[in-house]
Amino acid sequence: MIYHRRRRSALQNAFFRFENAQRKAVYGFGDGDYVKLRDEYGNVWRGQAEVTEDKGVRYLFRDADGKRISGIADRYGVVLRDERGNLWRGYID
Repeated sequence: MIYHRRRRSALQNAFFRFENAQRKAVYGFGDGDYVKLRDEYGNVWRGQAEVTEDKGVRYLFRDADGKRISGIADRYGVVLRDERGNLWRGYID
């Protein structure tokens, strides 16, 4: 039998909620580096989190239509930007 070493993610399970200036929201849960969000229209955004060298976290989300939202989180907060240039700010609990 072949055994593989299992990698532990530096990221914890969390709840995510982000809003843009028009008060549109996306929210969902993350399990380690995998995150699944849902917006108010029922669209599902799947993404991943990657820890950067400066201990920040980089996020990249995509929906079924190929739209993207990406951004970073550091000790001050989370900022994402979509393809239209809208900023999404939020928290991770």
